[in-house]
Amino acid sequence: MTTIITTAGRPDETTYALAKSASDELTYPVVERKKRSISGMQSEFDADILVAGKERYELFRIGMDQPFFFHPNSAAFRLKRILKGETDPLIDASQLVGGDTFLDCTLGLASDSIIASYIIGENGKCTGLEADPSVAFLTKIGLGKFQTDSETLKVAMKGIEVIHSEAIAFLRTQEDCSWDVVYIDPMFHAPIEESSNFTPLRQVGVHTALTEEWMKEAFRVCKRRVVVKERYDSPVFERFKLDREIRPNTKFHFGHLSK
Repeated sequence: MTTIITTAGRPDETTYALAKSASDELTYPVVERKKRSISGMQSEFDADILVAGKERYELFRIGMDQPFFFHPNSAAFRLKRILKGETDPLIDASQLVGGDTFLDCTLGLASDSIIASYIIGENGKCTGLEADPSVAFLTKIGLGKFQTDSETLKVAMKGIEVIHSEAIAFLRTQEDCSWDVVYIDPMFHAPIEESSNFTPLRQVGVHTALTEEWMKEAFRVCKRRVVVKERYDSPVFERFKLDREIRPNTKFHFGHLSK
């Protein structure tokens, strides 16, 4: 399926410039809106549509129930809890501390990387890999431009480097023990119905199951541990002999392999 870029319904110089900027990076063609509806353009061009609006970019994939766009989602209230002295399950599982290096192999909307970025601080390094070029673009732009009154959230978002790459391909290029923590959050083998915030993300992106090679490369590259997030009933915990962090009354768990 191809993707084209267009502007919001009432284009102006700003939205034209944003459309061109997206086209320059993604190499998708820009098509004049001409007052056409998104669904009409999808049918006419048999293409997904990336819309450049003044406030944000939105991705309309054919068949999606709602558009995909960047939002920090759960990271915002998770940060508030951390600032109040509460623990976070990702930090408990990864044992991250200030100055660590954190490689997120499945970035998506970067919710977990935002938390990691805050914990490791300016002396650490947080990098997220995203295999889908459109998702990588929207998340990269969103991390830098999302409007928030929280300076803590803003700094954490801007501390993340986004790389468009398939995870295993990137891991192969890394030296042994080059990242303190390697994190993997593959799309759950079955959806969690209560997690409506992630419905658009499930409908976009590259969905790849965790494989032996992926785990082998991640373990080689990590200095301390590989952390995996999955549904409580996923077979990956037993398959890869992960030490599981049991979280009562939650539908996703963390597992890890440590060196």
